[in-house]
Amino acid sequence: MINALNREIPDEVLALGKNGVFQGAFAYRGRGEKTAIKNRTVYPGEKKIVSSLQDAIRLSGLKSGMTISFHHHLRNGDYVVRMVLEEIDKLGIRDLTIAASALFDCHSFLVEYIYKGVIKNIQANYISGRLAEEISFGLMDEPVIMRTHGGRDRAIESGELKIEVAFLAAPTADIYGNLNGLEGPSAFGSFGYAISDARYANCVVAITDHLLPFPLSYVAIDQTLVDYVVQVDKIGDTKGIVSGTTRISQNPLDLKIAKLTAAAIENSGYFHDGFSFQTGAGGVSLATAMYVHERMKKLGIKGSFGLGGITESMVNMLNDGCFDVLLDAQCFDLTAIESLRTNIRHREISCYTYSNPHTKGAVVNLLDVAVLGATEIDLDFNVNVTTNSEGIIVGGSGGHADVAAGCNMAIIVANLCRGRFPTVVEKVITANTPGETVDVLVTEWGIAVNKRRPELAERFKKAGLPVKDIEHLYHIARKLCGQPEPIEQPDKVIAVIEYRDGTLIDVVRCIR
Repeated sequence: MINALNREIPDEVLALGKNGVFQGAFAYRGRGEKTAIKNRTVYPGEKKIVSSLQDAIRLSGLKSGMTISFHHHLRNGDYVVRMVLEEIDKLGIRDLTIAASALFDCHSFLVEYIYKGVIKNIQANYISGRLAEEISFGLMDEPVIMRTHGGRDRAIESGELKIEVAFLAAPTADIYGNLNGLEGPSAFGSFGYAISDARYANCVVAITDHLLPFPLSYVAIDQTLVDYVVQVDKIGDTKGIVSGTTRISQNPLDLKIAKLTAAAIENSGYFHDGFSFQTGAGGVSLATAMYVHERMKKLGIKGSFGLGGITESMVNMLNDGCFDVLLDAQCFDLTAIESLRTNIRHREISCYTYSNPHTKGAVVNLLDVAVLGATEIDLDFNVNVTTNSEGIIVGGSGGHADVAAGCNMAIIVANLCRGRFPTVVEKVITANTPGETVDVLVTEWGIAVNKRRPELAERFKKAGLPVKDIEHLYHIARKLCGQPEPIEQPDKVIAVIEYRDGTLIDVVRCIR
């Protein structure tokens, strides 16, 4: 079947999309459903503390063929996934589905558990490292399902993604199952991506290295959602929260892009008191935030809120009076964690509130401007952040498609070429964010504006900014990089890409 982006969705994977194929960013009007939650009565005197993780797994009722979930707030410093899989393997449980919000380089060991038959399928919003490469070359018998952050919460709530046991890495827990991410040696900040797991999983096991008496002074996930608590030596290394992609770039070309992006924001018509803003954690995005900060101070602009995965750059803007509030679904660095712990104007929110499209109002709908990245963008402004130019999985949508759909102006920042590969292409290898939700592309060679937004192009031209047709940027990229050789891809589908509403927007095929 051919969808609205002219992408072929093979018949054999149609059943994986419960809402059909993608027909447009706002075409699917199905009402969001709330699945029934299985509850368990805890009687007076009954304790939730379990002596070992293996005992907790037994008590959870986990059996072969079920689905377990993990959240990714410890990012590349997570220890919990490994310790859980080790105990599951010892118990002889097989054919599990792993439903993780994201999987990083530190989770490469999952390849061995796939070979052993412990893991049968994976559903995630983002996958990187060796695991992603092995999947790209045909590791899995069944296609991986990749969603957006908001789409994952939508799928959990609707029952499309049914979690039997959720394993929550908890920096702090009390003896009755109240949890927060702000205290303890493994504090990671906001618990945003784990909250739907805790609400809707049949059983919730909290794994902590900082156990306190009841009650906690601050609670992110409360006792009514948690079945068992297990204390371990260490749930992760907080140094792994920060990566090379969460530091301001010092590359002159990147800084040029960031300055152009800040100038585009200033002249967009959205840069005024009450301005709301989200930027990613990539080097160019962080540099853009720095320049936007400077312009807000110079012009005396007071924004309403900053949103998203929060970084030190956004914290600095809050502390400098640029925003009234930060709304935080994930902390990207240690400064953000400390700010969330100490500043009442820095608020923790769930991913459900942040970006679930089937709610009575996700926060992304109130965004003015968002700065996002891309591995590829095509002549129709469709964006790829899932695979690289060779078709290998290197990430995933995360909140990309959610934010682009919700905000008034979605800006893609990217170098025109990455190594020998062009970023602007005739057709992206993998589509995860449709061009109808993308407004502006900023490169070191100029700014391209989607034809759907002629008023933005006029404002930028009036301000003297270097506005170019995206076709012009495409031809420059071709001259710089040449014409890449076509990628040989067998028919085997190794991943299915869901749009935020659950419709199938694309597939990823095996690399030869």
